Parts: sequence; C-alpha cells; structure tokens
Amino acid sequence: MYKLIPQLMVLLGAIGFSRGAIQRPDYDDTPIPEFLNPFWMAGIPDDRPLSEVTMPGSHNTMALYGGVYAECQTWSLASQLRAGVRFLDVRVRHVNGNLTIHHGVSYQRAHFGHVLEAVVDFLHENPTETVLMRVKEEFSETNNIYGAVVDYIHRYAYWDLLWHSRLVPTMGKARGKLIILQNFTGPDLGMRYNSLDIADDWKVPTLLHLREKWQSVYKHLEAAPSGNMAQIFLTYISGAGVFAHPRAVAQRINLKLYEYLRDKPDRNHRFGIICLDFPAAPIIQMIIDFQFK
Repeated sequence: MYKLIPQLMVLLGAIGFSRGAIQRPDYDDTPIPEFLNPFWMAGIPDDRPLSEVTMPGSHNTMALYGGVYAECQTWSLASQLRAGVRFLDVRVRHVNGNLTIHHGVSYQRAHFGHVLEAVVDFLHENPTETVLMRVKEEFSETNNIYGAVVDYIHRYAYWDLLWHSRLVPTMGKARGKLIILQNFTGPDLGMRYNSLDIADDWKVPTLLHLREKWQSVYKHLEAAPSGNMAQIFLTYISGAGVFAHPRAVAQRINLKLYEYLRDKPDRNHRFGIICLDFPAAPIIQMIIDFQFK
C-alpha cells in the first residue's frame, strides 16, 4: 500500500486546480508575453521553401476559457502573433452557417470572423510574415463547413489574402498571406492539413504517461532535420487526459523541449512547426533560432 502513495500523489497533482500564473522560459500562463518578436520572418530568404522554415505554433490557439481542462492558452491571438507564433490551430463549431470557436463543449467567446480580423490586422502591420492556420470542425458533425468558411473569408478578410494552392510556397510568395491548412472537405482553399508530416499523440491519461508522450515528440523532432525537405513537419508538444489537464502536461513537457533545444549544438537545420500549449517568449525565440543559415 505504501509503495502506491508516491504514484497516487502524482495523479492527484495532475488534476490540481491551482491557477497561480507562471512565467518561465519554457512555459507562460500569464496574460502578456515577456517580450515580442513580430517580424522575425523578415530574416528568412525569399527563396527558402516554407517546408524548410522552423516556426512556433500554438495548439488550440483560441482556447482561453472553460477551466483547466479546456484552456490551452492565456495570450490573446494578437499577442500570440506578435510574440512570434506563426501556426494557428483553430476549431470551429458549425451551426446554421455560423462558425463559433470551441474547444470541445467550451465556447471560447469568439467566432471565426474574429480570428480572421486579427490575422488581417497582423499581416497588414507585418507584411514580411505569413500565418499558417489549421481549420477544423469541433463540437458539431456537419462535415460541411466549406461554404461557411468561404463566407467568413469574404466578410471578415478578403480572397487575395489566401495562398490558393496545395503546393508549399517559398517564403517570398508566402509573405503577407494566410495559408489555410484545410482539415475539412471541399474544394481547395489552400494546403491540405494531412499533407503535412504530423506527430500529434495528444492522449496523456495521467502524468505517469509523460515519458511516452515525450518519446513521441523526441522521435519526430529527431526525424525532422533529415526528413523530406519538400514536406512541412508538424510536432505537437501538447497533450491532455482525464488525470492530466493541459497546464499540467505543458509545465512538464515544455521544459523537456526547452532542455532538448538548449542542448542542441547546431542550430543550422529545420524542425518544421513546433506547436505548444502555453508557450513562453524565450522558448519561442529558441525555436525561431533553428534556421538554415
């Protein structure tokens, strides 16, 4: 019985509901980034394929509300973009042509138009940048969001903002563009999400399963530098489960990522997109530093 006590304490810690804000180099659940990096892509050569660029991303980008099991970020979308995030993971609920933002059952006090407006504003202010956005249906099962997505683009953005091709653009062609990574059926709006090389082992039942989660992340990150250079790699650092909410996982896995990147002697290669819950400005900068010179 006494041998089980340490493991039980770990499990109880995983479902703790403390909400004290933390700002570390690897993890930040405060409202404001420690510092900003709004135009880092200006330093990427125009002829560099986007598949060879390393960039930070945010998992469930708009999940700011709903309690510890729903919340994955604390920075606003505008703050995430200004901090250097260039991959957005956007989940929309489809009801009668309306696209509200959800994380599971949790409504995130926004709709898809708010997301598009923030991206438009950011790209107008920073035309050297590009934004990649996964769009996926969540908490509805219509499997028919294409028309609503197009309608929102016309209402809250404009058609020429989009990269209209399945092909991976160069940095020069991508500047000022929103690249939709289409995770729904219908004619092409941009690239197909499933064309990426993706590691998303998000199920972490308890904190006792963090080793398996990190091994999945580690394996994919190690494969990226020598993987297909014509294909975008996407590694999700995030994870959650009944006994391991997103904050609890991020506080531990983000640190593992920070130590992994810090100890890499050579930053002259690509990792692709590294997608986090509760990223901090220093780890965002560290990810950005891994570029071909």
